[in-house]
Amino acid sequence: MSTATPRSAAEAELAIQAKQAVAKSQGYWAGVWKRLRRDPLTIACALVLLVMFLVILFAPLVAPHDPYQGSMLRRLRPIGTPNYPLGTDELGRDMLTRLIHGGRLSWFMGIVPVFLAFVIGTALGVLAGFNGGKTNMAIMRVTDVFYAFPSVLLAVAISGALGAGITNAILALTLVFIPPIIRVAESVTTGVRNLDFVDAARASGASAFTIVRVHVLGNVLGPIFVYATSLISVCMILASGLSFLGLGTKPPEPEWGLMLNTLRTAIYVQPWVAVLPGVCIFVTSICFNLLSDGLRQAMDVKG
Repeated sequence: MSTATPRSAAEAELAIQAKQAVAKSQGYWAGVWKRLRRDPLTIACALVLLVMFLVILFAPLVAPHDPYQGSMLRRLRPIGTPNYPLGTDELGRDMLTRLIHGGRLSWFMGIVPVFLAFVIGTALGVLAGFNGGKTNMAIMRVTDVFYAFPSVLLAVAISGALGAGITNAILALTLVFIPPIIRVAESVTTGVRNLDFVDAARASGASAFTIVRVHVLGNVLGPIFVYATSLISVCMILASGLSFLGLGTKPPEPEWGLMLNTLRTAIYVQPWVAVLPGVCIFVTSICFNLLSDGLRQAMDVKG
């Protein structure tokens, strides 16, 4: 009569737990989608962002005019002008076209830094949370140094040191958002690393890389991703602020923050035209914030 070795018994237990985890995960995400469908505000914000994304994605096909072509004869036309429904800017360029094309850079500078920070911050946070000890101390103490500076001042300081430009602005914003993502990733990883299924994986002889890739990441990516989506609106506002200060996008490129800067002198002449880029920034930021809140509530089992 043959008896199972401790190693094979642990592997069998691990396989059972893995199947249970898969089934639980499928049921969990089905519940998340069910809760999202019952939240009309989150769905509405997602639809608004989807429409904005499609419009800026197909900007050359949707925009009625050339975003760079202007005329001093038609500068600062009011909203409702024939052929220029949202008026014209200080150089006579169509505001609707500029806003559509400007959304490309604004969204790009709002999403790309957060995505890069999500990848780098998750890797460092999971490394710190899973290994602990000196690795955790080294990573988290460096993270604390960045927390000593307000995010706005840190972004301005880094951009000012590197010089104006889209690439330098993206690099500065990425460095600003890496520390908070590291903290979130380290916190959730610390809570997962000692759970039963992780201990079972260790007992089966799985390597640390396999445990992190198969068991840890699946349980920590969700909360980190939801937190990262809440940073997109902040990043978009900071990117617009850098462009407003002359540290981001350079003229004549259309970008909402830069458009606010160039139109600030027209606030007393055509105030409604001058505030349009700010309205776009506000609506986009609010939608991303509400979408993030909706995702957080839907992913909370108790919500």
